[in-house]
Amino acid sequence: MKAACRILWLTLIVLFAEISTASVDRKTYIIHMDDAKVLELKSFYKQPQEWYEEILQLSRTTSADIDHEELPPELLYTYENTMTGFSAKLTTEQYQLLTEIDGVLHAAPDEIRSLQTTYSPDFLGLELDQTGLWNENSLQQRASDVIIGFVDTGIWPEHISFSDTGLSPIPSRWKGTCVEGTNFSVTNCNRKLIGAKFFFKGYEAAYGRINDTIESRSARDSRGHGTHTASTAAGNAVSGASLFGMAKGIARGISFTSRIAAYKACWEGNCANSDILAAIDHAVADGVDVLSLSLVGDATPYYKDSAMVASLGATQKGVFVSFSAGNSGPFASTVGNVAPWVMTVAASSLDRGFLGQVKLSNGKIFRGSSIYSSNQKKTKQLPLVYKETAGGKRVTEYCLPESLSPSLVKGKVVLCMRGINDKTEKGLVVKSAGGAGMILLNTPSYGEELVADPHVLPATLLGVSAAKAIKGYLTRDKNLTASISFYGTTYGARSPMVAAFSSRGPSLVDPYIIKPDITAPGINILAAWPPVSSITHLSSDKRRAEFNILSGTSMSCPHVSGIAALIKSVHQNWSPAAIKSAIMTSAYTHDNRGHLISDLSVSNSTQYVTPFEFGSGHVNPDKALDPGLVYDITGEDYLNYLCSINYTNAQVTLLARREYNCPSDEGKATFQAGDLNYPSFAVLFYAVKGGKTSYTYKRTVTNVGKAKISYKILIDEPKGVRVSVVPKVLKFKELGEKQSYKVSFTRSGAKTTDNKSLSSFGSLIWVGGEYSVRSPIAVTWQ
Repeated sequence: MKAACRILWLTLIVLFAEISTASVDRKTYIIHMDDAKVLELKSFYKQPQEWYEEILQLSRTTSADIDHEELPPELLYTYENTMTGFSAKLTTEQYQLLTEIDGVLHAAPDEIRSLQTTYSPDFLGLELDQTGLWNENSLQQRASDVIIGFVDTGIWPEHISFSDTGLSPIPSRWKGTCVEGTNFSVTNCNRKLIGAKFFFKGYEAAYGRINDTIESRSARDSRGHGTHTASTAAGNAVSGASLFGMAKGIARGISFTSRIAAYKACWEGNCANSDILAAIDHAVADGVDVLSLSLVGDATPYYKDSAMVASLGATQKGVFVSFSAGNSGPFASTVGNVAPWVMTVAASSLDRGFLGQVKLSNGKIFRGSSIYSSNQKKTKQLPLVYKETAGGKRVTEYCLPESLSPSLVKGKVVLCMRGINDKTEKGLVVKSAGGAGMILLNTPSYGEELVADPHVLPATLLGVSAAKAIKGYLTRDKNLTASISFYGTTYGARSPMVAAFSSRGPSLVDPYIIKPDITAPGINILAAWPPVSSITHLSSDKRRAEFNILSGTSMSCPHVSGIAALIKSVHQNWSPAAIKSAIMTSAYTHDNRGHLISDLSVSNSTQYVTPFEFGSGHVNPDKALDPGLVYDITGEDYLNYLCSINYTNAQVTLLARREYNCPSDEGKATFQAGDLNYPSFAVLFYAVKGGKTSYTYKRTVTNVGKAKISYKILIDEPKGVRVSVVPKVLKFKELGEKQSYKVSFTRSGAKTTDNKSLSSFGSLIWVGGEYSVRSPIAVTWQ
């Protein structure tokens, strides 16, 4: 009997081990289906989900020869609006069998993406008047009919920024709903927050069940990121908003009368592509006009990037889609979300700052940035410690947890290098060790970028030039002391300047398109915050606030989303490409000192940025409303473009959602990569003997300014390239009229000596009356 039990027990162990192995082996896959077959099914009154479930069962039964008990496939989502297909949890064997089934175009593993205002509307020149984007009549009558969808960490529905006081009834075309969940009910929605849904199956497949005690399993925002981005783009006007009295003023979203729909697809900072796809798919079906996604993933070809596939589907249905460029700067070729059909947004500074000043015992003074809030406006003059004088570990200079020695830092000011761990966490490490203050020092890669943080002890951030000077003084004077003073909110700084953290081009995925497209405010942005969430996300930080100050391309992206909503409210028949063109060609390239916009990642203020840092320039909302000319692009144009950059028929079919055959080699010659009707020019010259030395591209512009008007061409040639345009004058007789021109780029000499990826830059501007329609040019030698 005992022997039989032992055999049974061993058998069960083996069986459970096999099932466990199968379980571990299971992953989430996104399956792209042939749209034609789905349409055929619908003609027989059969729903796609039924077919998908049959396919999944087929992948299981076909693998019956597997000698262990296999876990069945698990359908997670079906996608119908912006891509055709579904996502499911599959074993490797099931996935391999699935790819052989007729109708399956492609199957790819799920991937994870990561997350990346009282004053910015004023900085952008938005004023309540009778003429611009904040025209009072337009705001009340038109902008309130525009719906912005946010794919993010959810929303805090009770926040005053999302009150519906004074708003008209919800637009009748809206098809979305408010989905109940943990700590969230249907009544949390109103005429401002008109929809709220949440998507978690992909996240849970990767990380396990969401802990309801940490994060609500609903559209409720527990982290603050989604609340912040939604209010930046479309939050109500709120008087007296501030963070601890700083940045005080009237908080307004860029399109503050627009409606908001929240789609929670990010949990604890991670966003599964399968959940993002479901969110985009639902948002388009619900009826959003603009989609804002402040998140970024690894650079990958468009046919492998499900979010870009879905974004093309959304664009083809008339939805404007904006993404953040990423926070991996200042290194080259780090920009993400680079498809030509989405708006990719870099981050730059405001002229507002939060002054924290350091004074050394040798009389030297350095200006920095801090949101330290206390009755203590100045520390005493205290000894400075750094590296070996603060602790004995190799990472002491970065103030990592347990790296500081309490006996060395107690009652002193600690110098901490920026990087590795969070800036506010460094302050907590210093405070826990008994330190009386902290001076954060930028490394060379962060340059002079001064990001403000709500520190837990007296602390301020200094730029790299100050860091170098202070470390030098400390080397010469071991008894050096310092005091830190706090002066609150200041205005008038040189701006805009591109953030050091903002991801840069050229794109590794697609060198034929300049990315990012545009830059917008993304440093020290104040916007709504869940009142129950820590303002620093540190568990020990018990401070709470209704508004918070954050920095990142996550903050710049919703600025552009809001501007797109305002333009859409005035030009309701404009396509997403036309709105994007208006924003790009109206951008400005000079700062408030009259100099070209510069780069915060370098100490030298004469180091100006290029289109690889800020695209077409800094967004200029009122000019974008009336750009004069627009470059429009159709869905078919994008598919032709993909063919021109040598995507195969199968790859383009994935993006087209239908069988697609690229033109023959003869036909391809009529459409080059440079012929996409994009509002910028990326030109590649290959440094090989016999390589092409001249390219001629075609563009078509649509007159949206004045009925009768002429435009003349102005050209700023990139170094090493001659640029010519035919014709040199465009004459329009009516609104809506289209005219085409050709621009030739001819290599005129040796490679440029510019050290930025062997590239040189210029611009092409059509000038007519008060209009100036500018397109940047980036020439790269490879």
